[in-house]
Amino acid sequence: MIDGKTRVIAHLAYPSDHLRTPPLFNARCRALGLNAVLVPWQVHPDNLATVLDALRVSESVVGVIVTIPHKETVAALCDSLEGPASHLGAVNIVRKDDDLTWRGRMLDGVGFVQGLDAAGHKIAGRHALLVGAGGVGVAIADALAEAGVAKLTISNRTPERAERLADKLRKVHTGVAISTGPADATGFDLVVNATSVGMKRDDPLPLDPETIAEGTIVAEVIMEPEETALLKAAALRGAIAHQGKHMLTGQIDAFVDYLLPEIDAPPADPGTDTQDHMEKAKR
Repeated sequence: MIDGKTRVIAHLAYPSDHLRTPPLFNARCRALGLNAVLVPWQVHPDNLATVLDALRVSESVVGVIVTIPHKETVAALCDSLEGPASHLGAVNIVRKDDDLTWRGRMLDGVGFVQGLDAAGHKIAGRHALLVGAGGVGVAIADALAEAGVAKLTISNRTPERAERLADKLRKVHTGVAISTGPADATGFDLVVNATSVGMKRDDPLPLDPETIAEGTIVAEVIMEPEETALLKAAALRGAIAHQGKHMLTGQIDAFVDYLLPEIDAPPADPGTDTQDHMEKAKR
């Protein structure tokens, strides 16, 4: 029940019609008895700074969740960054503190790793190929290195961008072999598409599926469609397809905890209401 005391969170995106987070976040708030709501906000990049300034002085707004293409731009507009966001320069969640300053964090990588772990896929020791070095890619790269992959190769349409990310990560994760290279899955047992390629029906594949070996985990960040062309092609090769929705479900509780930290809510089953909404979204 939305009323005058409802805490509002804006979900900043452009476009916003593909967003899956609001129904899951709102279902979790209902399960916890929290008077809060997440609302999709479609904001053109040219207007992003203006919108953030307006949200800063709105007393009902407690924070924002950020997605494509705003993660790096919003990070630059934050007053402070914490956790991996401080060295990655990208955020996907921002909290408004009592002094009206924006404090940003990056939880995509944590959610991605938790999603893999929940599906029974261990990361430590794997050879990982990451395609895409944008806002979500930087978070996943950092989280994979933190989780103990033995080797991480970053591929990006602009090689210079991939190399800049690799340089940042080498300074933080000295025990991981981090390099850049082409989008070729040969020799890798974990392949991640961290680009938006695959959201549209006529998109090309982000890499040649013929290079994917049987048993390789092929993971997406794309949530709509759930079964991308890459995942379908990988399955035909005998690979293990891991859907993008797992990255989101792996961080819903972290979103709630970060944006509503002062509320000591009773524990609730995270599955029932959230999974109901996920099933409805499929239909």
